[in-house]
Amino acid sequence: MTPDWLGGRLVIQAPMAGSGGVELAGAAIRGGGVGSLPCALLTPDQVEPQVAQVRAVAKGPLNLNFFCHVLGPQPDETAWHKALAPYYAEYGVGPPDEPPPLRQPFDDAMCAVVERVRPEIVSFHFGLPESALLDRVKATGAAIMSTATTIAEAVYLESMGVDGVIAQGFEAGGHSGRFLPGPQGTEMGLFALVPQIKDAVSVPVIAAGAIADARGIAAAFALGADAVQIGTAYLRSPESLASPLHRASLAGQIGAGTTQTRFTNLITGRLARGLPNRLMEEIGPVSALAPPFPYASVALTELRKAAEAQGRTDFSTLWSGQSARLAQPLPAEELTRIFVKAARRAQEFYT
Repeated sequence: MTPDWLGGRLVIQAPMAGSGGVELAGAAIRGGGVGSLPCALLTPDQVEPQVAQVRAVAKGPLNLNFFCHVLGPQPDETAWHKALAPYYAEYGVGPPDEPPPLRQPFDDAMCAVVERVRPEIVSFHFGLPESALLDRVKATGAAIMSTATTIAEAVYLESMGVDGVIAQGFEAGGHSGRFLPGPQGTEMGLFALVPQIKDAVSVPVIAAGAIADARGIAAAFALGADAVQIGTAYLRSPESLASPLHRASLAGQIGAGTTQTRFTNLITGRLARGLPNRLMEEIGPVSALAPPFPYASVALTELRKAAEAQGRTDFSTLWSGQSARLAQPLPAEELTRIFVKAARRAQEFYT
């Protein structure tokens, strides 16, 4: 059955930092789903007004999503800059003189925002924050979700008191939420992951990864999921913040097409799935030369700007799950209603 904290809603719009925002979250809520605001790229001062903007246009459960990575010391980027040197010469740019702000993990300032705005749901990626912060979030009354890519991660999250586990399959677009050590190549697909996590934990399980239509939704519920989280299918909606070049790539109008998504660490320093770009093709999608997350992206800043000014995606962030070909350019509210109808039908059939 649907957990009470989802307010009877079976579809969660995935946060998608960089592509999700106020309009998408509001439309998802109005369509009968859970709207999500990605906060990983925001400052604390930006989160509160965005929450107010969503609340002004939609009434229903809102999820605030945060990253819980460990921000290590500044790495030596000499080898990375050397690998990028031919591209710098080609485009006539270099590393930025003033690096942009790095993605910050969930901290005291963000926790204070959560305490003020009191969202219905708070979700985390890359594990959980430190216990003191987690306790403060729990005290607000918000339901807490976090991403698991393995059974061990799901069991750990339940032991830490989460209200729901997001089972993220290998197929999912954007950053893999893996936070416990594991060798590369052991990532699990959603079909294998969901039923095993369902058997291993007693909290609700939300399926995420390449779910983009009624068929995928039905499969998730058949495997035991209590709800679904959908991301890539929303990227072509007018409410998404995906760039014109990203949209054209998703539509198969430029680039290598939507059937060739790759895991890469070149864009941010951490494995994430997206459509291939020139950098991934020429250096290889995964390289030890890339500095750890989130430092790798800094050296690409000026290259990305220069290439995109020419209509090229050579260094662009083109996150996408393996279901990109199924994405439709429909308004997000309409799309959510379609997903919700399919989810209700699947839930009735499989429970």
